[in-house]
Amino acid sequence: MALLPVLTFPDPRLKERSNPVEVFDAELQSFIADLEQTLRSSPGGVGIAAPQVGRLQRIVIVDVSGKPNIQHHGRLILINPEIDSWEGMVKGREGCMSVPDFTGNVIRADSITLRAHDVLGQPRQYDMRGYEARAVQHECDHLDGLLFLDRLVSRRHDLFPRKK
Repeated sequence: MALLPVLTFPDPRLKERSNPVEVFDAELQSFIADLEQTLRSSPGGVGIAAPQVGRLQRIVIVDVSGKPNIQHHGRLILINPEIDSWEGMVKGREGCMSVPDFTGNVIRADSITLRAHDVLGQPRQYDMRGYEARAVQHECDHLDGLLFLDRLVSRRHDLFPRKK
């Protein structure tokens, strides 16, 4: 396993749309292991998407299980994720490994239904709420070339320097 370099804003590769994964093989599993190690190396990180390390494929890892008192599905590796439905809109603060100096307020769905494949290519479906749903939406945005900066409620009032 290896730590992968994380792209940071304004790197133009972060604005590119990712391609679906078509081959579920040992190379993909090796990349996912490296991606997960990269996520684990970031204190407080709960998610990472392949485009953040320069690989334009529709792969995200989300694990909010370390946060107390929230509903979650544990460690999720989501390949080719698609949000089928969403409900209720809630404003919340977000940060990002690719935007290390800022956090911001973003409106996201409070609950979502998501389809994705696992590392073996098996289809899965999840119903998510709250913080886990927010984290998954944030990571899925990366697959379409969007950062939380693109979804700020207000650039003037909802972007904050990150506390060091």
